Amino acid sequence: MRVSTSPYGYTSRRSLGGGGGMRLVLGVVIAIISVISYLASREYNPVTGENQYLSLTAEQEIALGQQSAPEMEQEFGGLVNDSQAQNLVDDIGYNLVNNSVARTTPWEFEFSVLDDPQTVNAFALPGGPVYITSALLSHLTTEDEVAGVLAHEVVHVLARHSAQQLASSQLTNGLVGAVGVASGDANAAQTAAVIGQLVNMRYGRGDEIQSDTLGVCLMIASGYNPEGMIRVMQVLAEAGGGSGQPEFFSTHPNPENRIAQIEAAIQNAPTNCASYQ
Repeated sequence: MRVSTSPYGYTSRRSLGGGGGMRLVLGVVIAIISVISYLASREYNPVTGENQYLSLTAEQEIALGQQSAPEMEQEFGGLVNDSQAQNLVDDIGYNLVNNSVARTTPWEFEFSVLDDPQTVNAFALPGGPVYITSALLSHLTTEDEVAGVLAHEVVHVLARHSAQQLASSQLTNGLVGAVGVASGDANAAQTAAVIGQLVNMRYGRGDEIQSDTLGVCLMIASGYNPEGMIRVMQVLAEAGGGSGQPEFFSTHPNPENRIAQIEAAIQNAPTNCASYQ
């Protein structure tokens, strides 16, 4: 925008519309930079066969997961002091990794049982750390069921779902900053930031279905019965009873057709799972 000079030798700022105009221009610039940065982060994922918008390199993603691990462990009671449970999860987890496409990736997988007898859940951090709570483990009766949970979490890592959400969040934060600058209202920026965090807090339905579907392939490649994943859904539904759904269904959305999606993945496995060996 051009600044004019008056005949009397002083600079006129009328064309800028005052401070509000400057804020608007700066807000637009920030928004444009945020969108361009997001679009420039596109990267091909050979495991999923998709183009993704990622804000982290593989090395950064691994480092982020490792740095986040202590906080995750502390929040859920630390690591369990039960060598039998930990050895079981180690054996199944590493079998899934070493006998599937996961072994060809740079991710540093580590499987841990959290000493939380109340929270029925499982988690995956960026870069490889995978956790299952003792509460969830206590509801599982077969190795196939444990494999179903761990395979699902391994796919979250392979598909880089956390990195995707982070990239999306950074775009949201950039646009949020633009809103704050343009409006001159700090409260508007803070409110928008909270909304952005809520939107990006959990995996979307598409991510969950992908983790179920590709998790079936990992199970088959590693010699586990993929029906175990269906049984996990049934066990968790039963565990909820009349007291509401387990926490697993809060962080892992459970649409009504999720079991049907898993059944379809099992049926189509001969065609769709060949490349995940």
